Amino acid sequence: MRRLALISWTLVLVGCSTPLETVSPDAGPVVRVVDGDTIHVQVGGVREKVRYIGVDTPETVRPGFGVECFGRAASAANARLVAGERVRLERDAEARDRYGRLLAYVYRERDGAFVNAALVHDGFASPLRVPPNVEHADEFLALSRDARRAGRGLWRACR
Repeated sequence: MRRLALISWTLVLVGCSTPLETVSPDAGPVVRVVDGDTIHVQVGGVREKVRYIGVDTPETVRPGFGVECFGRAASAANARLVAGERVRLERDAEARDRYGRLLAYVYRERDGAFVNAALVHDGFASPLRVPPNVEHADEFLALSRDARRAGRGLWRACR
């Protein structure tokens, strides 16, 4: 039985396509905040570009797009939440997007704060439902409705 478990674990490790999939726990320090919904995290000796699942913030660095309303504020809020912090990354159904970015729900390691949800709650992000990665979609929708009703963040600034 022990040999079978070892063989199974070896097959899992050999079959993995990214270093993150072989690292446990999926955590590391944030080494760069790109914008409101994208960061770089050092995971298992590899720098990974991580796109937050289920949320979308106004653009600040996308080629061909100007800086959108509340984009700088969203980027700054994300930096306040995660810059210099260790974060835990939790995946959903798909590991990567079409640009090769790791897709994750991001939790601050020191206190467990759910960063994706905090950005929506405070009005820095809106929900973005992209199946099959929808584990927290209903939660983000409810947080967004509350933020909109309360006029928080972009819901006040970008009418």
